[in-house]
Amino acid sequence: MNQVPSQQSEVSRQSADDERSLAELTKQLSDQATALARKEVDLAKAEMGLKAKRLGIGAGAFGGAGLIALLALGALTAAAIMGLAEAVDGWLAALIVAAAYGAVAGILALIGRSRVQAGTPPLPEETVESVKEDVEWAKTKAKQART
Repeated sequence: MNQVPSQQSEVSRQSADDERSLAELTKQLSDQATALARKEVDLAKAEMGLKAKRLGIGAGAFGGAGLIALLALGALTAAAIMGLAEAVDGWLAALIVAAAYGAVAGILALIGRSRVQAGTPPLPEETVESVKEDVEWAKTKAKQART
C-alpha cells in the first residue's frame, strides 16, 4: 500500500511540472506573438511609406500636367492661332491649336496615371503575405502540439 501513495505523489509532481511547462510555453507564445505583431506593423509602415511616395509622384505629375496646360493655353493659343490664321481661316487655326494642346495634355495624363497605378493598391502586400505565412506556421505548430 505504500506504493500507491508514492505513485500518486509522483503523478502530482509530474502534473505540476507539466503545468509549469504549459505556463512557460504560454508566456513564451505570448511574447513571441507580441514581437511578431510589432515586426509586422513595422514592415507595414515601411511598405506604406514606399507606396505613398509613388502616389505622391503620380499626383505631382497630374498637377504638373494641369499647370502646364493652363499656362500654355493662354500664351500659346493666341500666338498659334494668329500664326496659323495667316495660312488658313481663323476658326481652322483655332481648331488645330486646340487639338495639339489636347494631345500634350493626354500624354501627361497617361504618365500620371501610370505613376499612380504603380503605387496602388495602397495595401502593404508584402506584410499581408508575411502575416498569412505566420498564421499558417502557427496552425501547423498547433496541430503538431496536439498530436
